[in-house]
Amino acid sequence: MAHCEQVDAAVGTMAPPLSRLRALLGALPARDGVAVFTRVYTEAAEAADRRAGEGVLPAVRAASALDARLAERALAALDAPDEGRRPPACWRPLLQFRRHPGVRPVQFALAGVHAQAGHDLALALVDTCRTLGCEPVDLETEFDRVGDLLASVEERAREELTPGPDRLRLADPLAHLLGAWSLERAREAAWSAARALWALRPQPEIAGELADRLDTTAGLAARMLLIPLPGPHTKARHA
Repeated sequence: MAHCEQVDAAVGTMAPPLSRLRALLGALPARDGVAVFTRVYTEAAEAADRRAGEGVLPAVRAASALDARLAERALAALDAPDEGRRPPACWRPLLQFRRHPGVRPVQFALAGVHAQAGHDLALALVDTCRTLGCEPVDLETEFDRVGDLLASVEERAREELTPGPDRLRLADPLAHLLGAWSLERAREAAWSAARALWALRPQPEIAGELADRLDTTAGLAARMLLIPLPGPHTKARHA
């Protein structure tokens, strides 16, 4: 962070968004797809916030600022329908299919993670760079730390919401769906997108087009993650 301005302790903390995430979670039924994602994300974010609270270095504060902006983008998207706003395309599938009985809990969780990694993370990094007076390269370590937060959300989702090995068999479509998405690739793409958006600041129209395309692409992938699936014990019908 050699080229960043001094990071004030008050520049973006996770306390306000965590409070809002807990309130949102408390207002939703457990099976609601938004609640499924919110629970695993909140648990991982709380753990990351506790670790960040153990340090006082500017790098830790910058990571917290990036965490906060990422959470704020998710909250803004999830609150959009109730506030009469249209959510970003990357979040619409989760909001549209949140009560679908054929979508399994892990699908809801991963669709939310993808909306964050595939779209929100790049924009949150650009927002944080503007606030702190940094270049993206100055926050690469912090970007990686926030990417690790998303990895922990994915890990929680897979461990807590995926059937055990005795139930998730090769023939189960969920096994193929989970294997088709890579958070690591999404993180790499987010880093490239953030650098491109930052470089395009002198050309806001082009930057806006790129952000829109990023949103659309992430929305398509999120929709694929939410394909309704037969239950793990559903038997195929034979003619």
